[in-house]
Amino acid sequence: MGKDVIVACDFAGAQAVYGFLDRFAGEKKPFVKIGMELFYAEGPEIVRQIKKRGHRIFLDLKLHDIPNTVKKAMAVLSALDVDICNLHAAGTRAMMEAALEGLTRPDGTRPLLIAVTQLTSTDQRSMERDLLIREPLDQVVLHYAATARSAGLDGVVCSPLEAGKIHERFGGDFLTVTPGIRFADGDRGDQKRVTTPAEAKKIGSDYIVVGRPITAAADPVAAYERCVAEFVD
Repeated sequence: MGKDVIVACDFAGAQAVYGFLDRFAGEKKPFVKIGMELFYAEGPEIVRQIKKRGHRIFLDLKLHDIPNTVKKAMAVLSALDVDICNLHAAGTRAMMEAALEGLTRPDGTRPLLIAVTQLTSTDQRSMERDLLIREPLDQVVLHYAATARSAGLDGVVCSPLEAGKIHERFGGDFLTVTPGIRFADGDRGDQKRVTTPAEAKKIGSDYIVVGRPITAAADPVAAYERCVAEFVD
């Protein structure tokens, strides 16, 4: 897998997401993210149907539970033939190792598995106030990334602001998947640690996850193409 734009299909139901994806008929099939809203509304069948349409899928369910529960859940998700799954690094190394074991199929194949470090809606103040984590945020992200790598994971979800530091520490083969992307002339919404696609490319993100700047645009195809031009081309 090389650099790519992943479109966050955060829609309320199947018809809305199909209507959106139909706009890309004849175009490059975008890599898409299926998150909790859509998955909980439609279940595993939405994954199968979008996969049939020819899209690569990042299944963004952010599992976080005791190791045995996560292992069993990942075993179920491995049958959906998605390309990337994720979980919370805060669930500990034991949970991540169990997840990797559950995700691996009998033939040894599996989707990529990445760990969420800190959400891009989290800043230093909220991390200290709500989570009682006093270390600098970038150091917390690096520590979570180190734990994920030691557990055998393929990479992390992080802010683009931390992607370069992660590659410096862990090498170019440890993936950075970065939400918190906004166009320079766009609204930040509820995101706090954000960059533009061009800045994310310069910093070193491997994949950027882009939702509302594309899905809520007047011309989503044009917005997607702009994002690809700034980040990939």
